[in-house]
Amino acid sequence: MSVQQTHSPVLPARAAAKMEAAMAVGSFAIGTGEFAIMGLMPDIASNLGLSEPQVGHAISAYALGVMVGAPLLAILGAKLLRKHMLLLLMALYALGNLATAFTPSFASLVACRFIAGLPHGAYFGIAAVVASSMVPANKRAGAVARVMIGLTLAMLLGNPIATLLGQWFGWRSAFVLVGAIALCTIALVWRYVPDRHDEARSDPRKELRAFAEPQIWMALAIGAIGFAGMFCVFSYLAPTMLDVTRVGPQWIPFGLAAFGVGGIIGNIAGGKLFDTFGFKAVGLVLLWSIAVLLCFPFAAGSLWGVMLGIALVGTMVALAAPLQIRLMDLAASAPSLAAASNHAAFNLANALGPWFGGMAISAGLGWTSTGYIGAATALAGLGIWWLARRMKGGE
Repeated sequence: MSVQQTHSPVLPARAAAKMEAAMAVGSFAIGTGEFAIMGLMPDIASNLGLSEPQVGHAISAYALGVMVGAPLLAILGAKLLRKHMLLLLMALYALGNLATAFTPSFASLVACRFIAGLPHGAYFGIAAVVASSMVPANKRAGAVARVMIGLTLAMLLGNPIATLLGQWFGWRSAFVLVGAIALCTIALVWRYVPDRHDEARSDPRKELRAFAEPQIWMALAIGAIGFAGMFCVFSYLAPTMLDVTRVGPQWIPFGLAAFGVGGIIGNIAGGKLFDTFGFKAVGLVLLWSIAVLLCFPFAAGSLWGVMLGIALVGTMVALAAPLQIRLMDLAASAPSLAAASNHAAFNLANALGPWFGGMAISAGLGWTSTGYIGAATALAGLGIWWLARRMKGGE
């Protein structure tokens, strides 16, 4: 996560911990809200009279909302106090998810998911800048990591819990839960994030100028294309488990948890790989991704096979840290926009993956075709990485 050093006074350790925890609750809300729909895809499709690929379009709508909202809101909110911006972003997130819970049709479902996606990337970018600006310089990375831990916990706990809740009380209850967590975040941010009226404000023009570097766009393209395969498979995990693995719906939360375990392993591994290999780590992760995605269709036929397979797909999260650090190095003068744009790129992947997978499934290629489609996108990402390495500024 690219962050910005400011001259704000350092908070006492206890106050900083409360501030980080408050923003981490928002990270947990966003992580749960983004992926809850995937575990409840069959329930939503049945309730609204849709096909699973149509629900996949709603997933893509959320991702497109992130892609549009991340840079746009980061720029529009550049002159606001960061605390006020966090409050506004989380209020919009609560609204989008509560509206999703009461949506009556496919069109309104797509619209509500798009609205819910708008504040996603900007929240993470601004939260990172806030966390890093109120701790000593040598503790900035740790502060940002503690804010982001909510996202990791959402993968491991939030999404399975939301899926169980949705199965027991109806899929709408999962989004009521997400909206409630977002409202709690507003109260916590209001209470524990300090008002800093003397904080340095961002200059939108300066941040935009930093994006003239071609290598920045290559890094974003790698994330948008190379990461799509993970979402292609994960988005259709629930129907794959029901129709290919042929297990009951009670196993779907365990599949989501397995993905979360893989994500935690991948998140740790990605940082270590970049520390060791630099930008080469991106190529290594993409090669691993191709292999994992090609194996998934064969693993999906049995319960333990699909659990292992989806956990391995989850390790593709290892791509996130190297690309984030790459952007941090390339766009040091554009912290807010770089941080938000990285989330926009990954959510473009979240839009492309379900879309490509839905087309393959609708064409009659079967649920497991998502593995092969995903491998093709990872291969395309590997090609972009190779071009970036050969361009000026590559390593």
